[in-house]
Amino acid sequence: MTTENKSSSDYRSDYRTRFAPSPTGPLHFGSLVAALGSHLRAHAQGGLWLIRIEDIDPPRQVKGAIEHQLKTLASFGLRSPLPVIYQSDRIRDHCKAIATLVEQGLAYPCGCSSKEIPKESPYPGTCRHGLPPGRVGRSIRLKTHDEVVLFDDALQGAQRQIPSQQTGDFIIRRGDGLIAYQLAVVVDDHAQSITEVVRGADLMDSVGRQCLIYDALKLPRPQYLHLPVVVDANGRKLSKSDGADPIEALNPNQAFRLALRALGHEPPSHAMSIEAQWQWALKNWALERIPRGPVSI
Repeated sequence: MTTENKSSSDYRSDYRTRFAPSPTGPLHFGSLVAALGSHLRAHAQGGLWLIRIEDIDPPRQVKGAIEHQLKTLASFGLRSPLPVIYQSDRIRDHCKAIATLVEQGLAYPCGCSSKEIPKESPYPGTCRHGLPPGRVGRSIRLKTHDEVVLFDDALQGAQRQIPSQQTGDFIIRRGDGLIAYQLAVVVDDHAQSITEVVRGADLMDSVGRQCLIYDALKLPRPQYLHLPVVVDANGRKLSKSDGADPIEALNPNQAFRLALRALGHEPPSHAMSIEAQWQWALKNWALERIPRGPVSI
């Protein structure tokens, strides 16, 4: 049914993707859709599907969430043939990458607080040429210039982003000393030899910044595939706080079918069990079936 009975030597290609939840609460339906979509994509490519827990933000973590998320994934048949990776075990590599960027003059300390930067505006570069008098370095920012980042998303098509206009110089180590998501995800995807990042389209605006980090560290960029975001009846992204989350409101068979439907793949009515739905999905998976835009359930 899934990858659980295979070893890493049983795969016919070098393709690798991952599902990387943050342990900020129970797994929600949008994450189930991303996990299922990335798993089916990996199977279609004859490659590996991995799990990485992105646990580098302790203030936002919920006790027991990691175990609950992994148990939920397993209940839907979503297991990886390789051990789960914990991002918190990789802090040394994150710090090494940041030190390299600073040493090469590609990143710099910043003494600005979030309250000083206009919302929805690029960072104005206050500390780019050195800390102003009275400032103490808090965060670390990566320098952006006028780079145009072009990439072809396997589902969404050709994309163009200019990080300097979207965010300006952006944070790779936070003011509280924690590693920023954009830096950690690049370093860890490279370490896991991820060849294609498959995730929700709500994260697509991160690609430009992540590509700049790949380039600055002289690492090869992966390919990208951004799946449709699941929204509620009002067009808002379905979140962990949504009381009607199908994972909680429906039985597993129904929730699994709904996740496949969100991906444009609804099994025939006689395929009721998760096992039967898996068998159908593995045989019928096709990229062109997946909606590009948001899907409502």
